[in-house]
Amino acid sequence: MTVNIQISDFFSKVSELLNSPVITLGKSSFSTLSILIFLFSIFLLFFLAGLFTRILVNRVLIPRKIDVGISLAVGKIIKYIVVFIGLIIIFQTSGVDLSSLNILFGALGVGIGFGLQHIVNNFISGIIILFERPIKVGDRIEVGNVVGDVVKISARATTILTNDNITIIVPNSDFMNSPVINWSHNDRRIRLNMEIGVSYKEDPEKVREVVLDVANNNEGVLKTPAPKLLFIKYGDSSLDFILRFWTSDYINRPTYFKSELYYEIFKKFKEHNIEIPYPQRDIHLKSGFENLKV
Repeated sequence: MTVNIQISDFFSKVSELLNSPVITLGKSSFSTLSILIFLFSIFLLFFLAGLFTRILVNRVLIPRKIDVGISLAVGKIIKYIVVFIGLIIIFQTSGVDLSSLNILFGALGVGIGFGLQHIVNNFISGIIILFERPIKVGDRIEVGNVVGDVVKISARATTILTNDNITIIVPNSDFMNSPVINWSHNDRRIRLNMEIGVSYKEDPEKVREVVLDVANNNEGVLKTPAPKLLFIKYGDSSLDFILRFWTSDYINRPTYFKSELYYEIFKKFKEHNIEIPYPQRDIHLKSGFENLKV
């Protein structure tokens, strides 16, 4: 009997503690239990909103062959609408007197408004990116000094992974305000250019044959369009060419790919005795040294 009384006293004290007011806002008072229910409701709201939008995008919009960018943008907008409406409902059902917070919101609104300008700008830019899709996940892009692959596009920023395995977070507004180079906007093919110079004594036709043979035998060089060697000018010390070719395998590593081709071209030039020139200068000495006194 004593044990039952002690347990009953314990639960009554816990109930009293949870239901005793700890915060008062205007005419409303909130207990520990009501605050816990309030926080749990917000957590549940965000969880269900995210789950709902994922189901909407992955099982409704995308299977109906709606553009992925548009589907993601619609999903995010619906998520924000659901969260906004849900928060209003939670505040009202929790007994929060929103009118008592008007003065506080008004005072904070001006300061927060200035602070949120960049956030809103990035958010709107993110929505535009998801709708228009100037860039998308998987694209190889260059913006400012950042070059890498797009791995994630969120509401505020875009995540780019560089060749050095460094993750760079770029604000979405940068894609609206700065020129962006998208190496794979249409497809995964890019054209690369390599400068090559040989001695004046070499036959340009032989040079073209050797260089194109190297390019055509490399698996990373596309056969269509075919690689071409352009004779561009007579340089100061060399005959100057440009090798133009297309690739889709090395779009993420163009410098490495060109390096491998340069190694192979240099090897073939040595096998065919094709000379790579050094800079040359002709010096003309005027007469009249006989008048100089030593």
